[in-house]
Amino acid sequence: MEQPNEVLFYVGTYNTKEEDAILLGALNKDTGEMRVLDGTKGIENPSYLAVNRAGTVLYAASEQDEGEIHAFAIEAGTKALHPLGGRSTEGGAPCYVSVHPQGDYIYVANYTGGNVNVFPVGGDGSLQEMSAQVRHEGSGIRIDRQEAPHPHSVIPDSTGGRVLVCDLGLDQVLLYRVQDGKLITHREVDLPPGSGPRHLAYHPTEQWLYLINELNSTITVFASDEQQGDLRVLQSVSSLPEQYTAGSDDTAADIHVSPCGRFLYASNRGHDSIALFLIDAATGLLEPADWVNSGGRTPRNFAIMGGMLLAANQNSGNIVSFRIDCESGRLIPTGNELEVPSPVCIKALK
Repeated sequence: MEQPNEVLFYVGTYNTKEEDAILLGALNKDTGEMRVLDGTKGIENPSYLAVNRAGTVLYAASEQDEGEIHAFAIEAGTKALHPLGGRSTEGGAPCYVSVHPQGDYIYVANYTGGNVNVFPVGGDGSLQEMSAQVRHEGSGIRIDRQEAPHPHSVIPDSTGGRVLVCDLGLDQVLLYRVQDGKLITHREVDLPPGSGPRHLAYHPTEQWLYLINELNSTITVFASDEQQGDLRVLQSVSSLPEQYTAGSDDTAADIHVSPCGRFLYASNRGHDSIALFLIDAATGLLEPADWVNSGGRTPRNFAIMGGMLLAANQNSGNIVSFRIDCESGRLIPTGNELEVPSPVCIKALK
């Protein structure tokens, strides 16, 4: 059980179904110390996790050649996971799962399948038969990474009326309207060739939307008009320091806005850093402020919780905690880390 000064989180890993592939962790909000409370077997490579708004069900994408999506009931007291069953995603390497704001649907992005799925949710949180699927077509300029469509994330807006899909292979953010469990094409937003759009983060005010582009290590700032379902580009900045010369191993990964809306953070693989940007309260534009070493190799994912930032370093097998300075937004290493095999997703349990 967690202590009064702890917050809980789940960790998705690249691990086999015979091993504890999803871990339940606890973060001490005072010291930054972390510990593992429980582990869950029975799922292969749960590379992305999502928790419903009530905190009663966890969904996990099983990243395999023949992809699956799994649901787990979260036990009220211990927060242990109990299987509710899984479904085929009819695509390969599912790498992102998200929950409709009202919890009615689960969305899945299949990286190598080029398809995005919609699954209705049963009364107990279980996955029902797929209600919709869209399949992207086309390619980009990078023959090594953009030879085909590669949906990398699928994110509903706050109303649940639209979902936004980042397709790394097409250099597009595709907007869909949600109608009776179906996805209806609304529009596409083009990014510069070779960008590789990966993840999105909304500002708390929902005026602005921030996109991290994996292949060219940039962040795109959009003005977001939810009523019209429109995105307008305001700014593009590098996620790497100006004086740094990027190499072939440099790829951007994750992006989050602080709950206060004043700071934006982004992870850089290769450079192995977490970048800090200040957000202009009037315009939403970004000003680069700092880069800190992630404390390991290949920070694929990170999470903000309990006044801290936890960085999941995939290739060094550790999660590192940083205290967030509430005035400057700067990350202060706590000196604590948690050894975890191939951690690739951290999801706070609110």
